[in-house]
Amino acid sequence: MAKKILMLVGDYAEDYETMVPFQALQMVGHAVHAVCPDKRAGDACATAIHDFEGDQTYSEKRGHNFTLNATFAEIDPASYDALVIPGGRAPEYLRLNARVLEIVRHFAQAGKPIAAVCHGAQLLAAAGVLEGKTCSAYPACAPEVKLAGGTYAEIPVDQAHTDGNLVTAPAWPAHPAWLAQFLAVLGTRVVH
Repeated sequence: MAKKILMLVGDYAEDYETMVPFQALQMVGHAVHAVCPDKRAGDACATAIHDFEGDQTYSEKRGHNFTLNATFAEIDPASYDALVIPGGRAPEYLRLNARVLEIVRHFAQAGKPIAAVCHGAQLLAAAGVLEGKTCSAYPACAPEVKLAGGTYAEIPVDQAHTDGNLVTAPAWPAHPAWLAQFLAVLGTRVVH
C-alpha cells in the first residue's frame, strides 16, 4: 500500500541525500512531499555535494537546485505516514525552527517511521526524540546523539541501522542499505 511521506529539506541539504530518496520512494509508488520552512511548492532549495576525498572531513561543493513540491506552511503532519530527514548543512539551522521540531516530535511520538541520514540526526537530537534509541549519523554528530540520550551506532559509511521505527545511516554511501531498511519499516515489498 502506498504511503504518504514528508521530507524536511533546507538550503544546502546534501544533494544525494535529498534527491535519491525523493526519487526512489516515488519510484516504488509512495507519495513524497518535500517542504522547507518559509518556502512554497515550486520554490527551490540549493543543495551541497559532500564527498569523501581522503581529507579529515568531507569536502563540500555546490549541488543542484532541488524543487519543492509542497508548501511548508500548509502541511499537516498527522496526514503523513512517515518522515525523511536528509543530511547536509540544512539540519544545523532547521533545528532552530520550532515548527520543524514539532513535526519531528509528532512522527516520533506517533511511532511513525522516520528515516534520517548523516546530519539529519541533528534534528532528531534537537527535537529530543533520541532518548533510549540507537542512531547512526555522520561521525561528527555522535556527540549530539549521545547528549540527546541516544546511543550512537558506529557503523561503516555504507551501512544503516534500524531501531524500531527509526532508520538511520552515516551518509549517502549507505543509500542501498538505508532505503531498503526504511522500505521494510514502511511495509513496502519490492518483488523481482
